[in-house]
Amino acid sequence: MTDNAARSGAPHLSRDDLVVVIPALNEALRIREVVQGALAECPRVLLVDDGSDDGTAQCVADLPVTVLRHEQRMGKGASLRDGFAKALAMGARAIVTMDGDGQHLASDIPRLLAAANRYPHHIVIGARLRRRSQQPLYRRLANEFADWGIAWGTGYQLADSQSGQRLYPAAVAALTDVPGEDFVFEAQILISAAQQLGTRCVSVPIESRYKCVHMDEEFRPSHFKPLRDFSRITSHVVAGVLRRGGLIEMLGRIRANPALIDDPSGEFAPPMEPVQTRVP
Repeated sequence: MTDNAARSGAPHLSRDDLVVVIPALNEALRIREVVQGALAECPRVLLVDDGSDDGTAQCVADLPVTVLRHEQRMGKGASLRDGFAKALAMGARAIVTMDGDGQHLASDIPRLLAAANRYPHHIVIGARLRRRSQQPLYRRLANEFADWGIAWGTGYQLADSQSGQRLYPAAVAALTDVPGEDFVFEAQILISAAQQLGTRCVSVPIESRYKCVHMDEEFRPSHFKPLRDFSRITSHVVAGVLRRGGLIEMLGRIRANPALIDDPSGEFAPPMEPVQTRVP
């Protein structure tokens, strides 16, 4: 147990405490290697097949993985909700999420776990800070805009709020009144966790992995549609901010709480003592 975990009263997390949840829609291209990678890091992996029609679930039928299947597409938000509920029923003390398209490396899971033990009770985000030149410019700018927008709901700054590779404490995954569907859910759960539980995020630098001229890897076209989905996320967050009011006070909180980055190498942030777990 780390000193910080001991001070917070949080028991040390191990790989056996995790369940990896992988929401998937038509991911036959890469899903087998994604699941195999996850199994190499954690013994319990849960695939949520969101009505795929390309044989996604059949690609892993011989692997020791739990599969939930939606008979028709219900969206990423519903997949995560169902995955969280099943993972908690399996006894998970924390849940790691990964996309099924191969953009996330399972080999980063131990780093997320280490950060969770250094920053107990935090949501850990795998932030795409390394090799950012591979990330399309419009996506990078849109992600930075989303980070600032979501900060108005959380009261603190974030690094890569749009990353789908995360580690959620069980208490966050157990929240049952998180509004929003599809990709809005991933934004709202950060806000709901901050407002209801006082939970902050800490980011761990990972690689940006996109198809480009310097890579041979194939990735299917993203289900995320920047214009459509960012407009949904933005309108959702703005509506919540306007309902709560206190804009000047919130701006002060945001400025006083820069993004936390757990990077022992010191490349993206100097090594630092973990801060308090609750949002001031």
